[in-house]
Amino acid sequence: MIKQRLDTVIRRRCTLLGVGPMSLNCVNAVIELANEHLAPIMLIASRRQIDSENYGGGYANNWTTEKFASYVIDNDKNGRVLLARDHGGPWQNESEKLAGLSLRRAMESAKSSFRTDIESGFQILHIDPSVDIHGVPTLDEVLDRIFELYEYCWAQAQRLGVNILFEIGTEEQSGSTNTQEELEYTLKSMRRFCDRNRLPFPSFVVVQTGTRVMETRNVGSFDSPIRIVDELPAEIQVPKMVEICNRHQIFMKEHNTDYLSDEALQWHPRLGVHSANVAPEFGVSETLALLQFLDRYGMNDLSERFLSLAYNSNKWCKWMLPDTRAEDRDRAVIAGHYVFSTEECREIKLEAQSRINNTGIDLDGILKERLKERIMRYLINFRLVRSIV
Repeated sequence: MIKQRLDTVIRRRCTLLGVGPMSLNCVNAVIELANEHLAPIMLIASRRQIDSENYGGGYANNWTTEKFASYVIDNDKNGRVLLARDHGGPWQNESEKLAGLSLRRAMESAKSSFRTDIESGFQILHIDPSVDIHGVPTLDEVLDRIFELYEYCWAQAQRLGVNILFEIGTEEQSGSTNTQEELEYTLKSMRRFCDRNRLPFPSFVVVQTGTRVMETRNVGSFDSPIRIVDELPAEIQVPKMVEICNRHQIFMKEHNTDYLSDEALQWHPRLGVHSANVAPEFGVSETLALLQFLDRYGMNDLSERFLSLAYNSNKWCKWMLPDTRAEDRDRAVIAGHYVFSTEECREIKLEAQSRINNTGIDLDGILKERLKERIMRYLINFRLVRSIV
């Protein structure tokens, strides 16, 4: 049923959108837009953002998987939002890395997390065992791990009598592209496994199309006018990958689509890209909107408190380019959404709201509207919503 709904949208030459649940405001923006425009939008929760209660939840609104799913299901009146696990798999939760879990223990942990996803009402599961803290696994080793997790998740879904779709990925985004041979090998291996075990074929496969997010821009080759050595340009490579996916009857999923130009986004449905994910851009957008609000109303003390809180979190570290020229404020902006759910940030926002209470202005309402504007850019360019003149 879910696959048929998505297939109907894609056949209209649209590209499906997956949005990271960066904050409560971001989730509310997605729910409202999906219901206002009757457009399917996936909320793609990584295990760092949201995980089961057993693993301490995540940084996004301090939600556990159970509470997050319940919130979305209760507020999504027309059933337009799809709950999706993004990057589910071993060592995808920080606690597993810190504990130095062995492969067996990390796989057990991933299974437990997936089981909670299924029990909580998630509809799409991205199985991604590409991370390994003990070494770099071969493609065949990654596929074996996918097979084990895939079979487990399907058994859990059957036990509960629920319908779920699968997304598979075999490597982390690098900003370059897959080879056609790698994609063919992956899908043929997956087909043999599914046929042998009488399992449904996955609905999505992650394909590297030349997108990669660093700092606050996309540094991959997709939107670059400069040709990359030994790499086909996107307008040649992507249609070939789409053709392979179409032949295997699976949707192609692009990750790290953030910050691409409108022109590059408009090429997605033209090239036949079935689906794309966006996350950090929306966290940065809300952070900038918050800082602009504080500055506009002369709350420099609160602005400095927030910037200090975000900078000291050190969550910006993994996003920096080797030759970065980013200043401390830039780094704080990149890390802002990681601290939204901390007690100190809540206090900053409450204090800001109290200072404007006599104006009738709603701070979170302003932040949510900014996010809706940013998400609409994708919905329009992906042809999921008609342009509003």
